[in-house]
Amino acid sequence: MHPNTMFRKATDAQNIDFAREQGFGVLAVTMPEAPLVSHVPFLLSGDGATAEFHLVRSNPIARALKAPLRARLAVQGAHSYVSPDWYEVDDQVPTWNYVAVHLVGEIEPRPAEELRDLLDRQSAGYETRLMPKEPWTTAKMTPDVLERMMRQIVPCRMRVDKIEGTWKLSQNKPDAVRLNAARQMEGYGFGSEVRILSALMRGVAPSD
Repeated sequence: MHPNTMFRKATDAQNIDFAREQGFGVLAVTMPEAPLVSHVPFLLSGDGATAEFHLVRSNPIARALKAPLRARLAVQGAHSYVSPDWYEVDDQVPTWNYVAVHLVGEIEPRPAEELRDLLDRQSAGYETRLMPKEPWTTAKMTPDVLERMMRQIVPCRMRVDKIEGTWKLSQNKPDAVRLNAARQMEGYGFGSEVRILSALMRGVAPSD
């Protein structure tokens, strides 16, 4: 997380909404030899207190999860390089703007009996975004094939006790300078993600 408090003024509600909307993050736990890291889709509760996900049994984190472990789930949003030229004022330096939220807490394995419900809730959440496509459900699978696949994964839960967010959007620049950069960034057409970041830069003010 960036230490500048200018970039850390989002509310818990804003950070929770962002993390839930992204629904995908980097899970990291500390081990004696080196940190273990895994990329996971997850479900976040409305109050941000619980994140649910599953891991393949062969995943090193799953193998290490004999007892609850402290962990960090880093959720990355839109990001982009910012050229000094884009500010259209002198004496600027290159930087990188981004949005990221970290969920910190304790992860634990859950009973296998909870896995089917977790998979159904996860797929329902993602499939809803694809409407009007008819939603896929586990009911479409052959029961023995589904059972065989479920034996290969482990349901997990994180009890979140800290939420940290960095929204680095050039808030430390005067309005006109920040808006110059947002306009230039969008004009260079790096893709939809950068257009989202440009819109966020236009929507934030230094006093926020």
